[in-house]
Amino acid sequence: MDSLPINSALWQSTLNWTPSEFQQSQFQQLYSEVISGNKRLNLTRITSPEEFWEKHLWDSLRGFFPGTHLDQNPNQSQKLIDIGTGAGFPGLPLAIAHPTWDFNLVDSTRKKIQFVHETIQTLKLSNVRCFVERAEALGQDSRHREQYDIATIRAVATATVCAEYCIPLLKVGGTAILYRGQWTDYEQDELKAALEQLGSELLHCETFVTPLTESRRTCLILRKSFPTHPFYPRAIGIPTQKPLSSTPITEFD
Repeated sequence: MDSLPINSALWQSTLNWTPSEFQQSQFQQLYSEVISGNKRLNLTRITSPEEFWEKHLWDSLRGFFPGTHLDQNPNQSQKLIDIGTGAGFPGLPLAIAHPTWDFNLVDSTRKKIQFVHETIQTLKLSNVRCFVERAEALGQDSRHREQYDIATIRAVATATVCAEYCIPLLKVGGTAILYRGQWTDYEQDELKAALEQLGSELLHCETFVTPLTESRRTCLILRKSFPTHPFYPRAIGIPTQKPLSSTPITEFD
């Protein structure tokens, strides 16, 4: 098994953070588990050590350092949900970086969550749990609705759909971080219109390049300002079939 690059100087210069020796060993173990799991499951196309470091580890943590404008004390425990976690990204790298936080990793694919569960046990991550569920169902479940300080979601759907998945799960004042690739003004206008319906706002939009391949990335930071109307999230499949737009939905008016 190849070793991940250490890249201490890059961690420090780009994130103002460097993993401890123990965290570095956890990253290496995570890489080993993903490569092993990839032999039986279609987890990721990103398998070389350098690509994995940049596109799974660094990219996951870049959502938080710097520029996310989170008001929380970094030393204060936060309750975070990672929606559509897949093979555990960004949730698992974030859990390694923030061992005092409480992480919940969710995906609708049972085989992927089984892999994540086994990886959590192998890495002995006591601050993480995972389960199989659809985001639309979670958002209407009182055990999860408006229970989280932070929600993360990578580019599993359009930004408006991701927002409808995330915002109902956040406490008022909570933050959603949407990981995107390319980003346009049109998408931003559509997102802002959808956020008004969800009781949220776009706090910050930051586009940057990755440190090795200089690929463009965008992180959208959403802040929940008001309780989300009980109508949202809509039934399973509806957010993707009929994404929120500048025309408000009036079924509940």
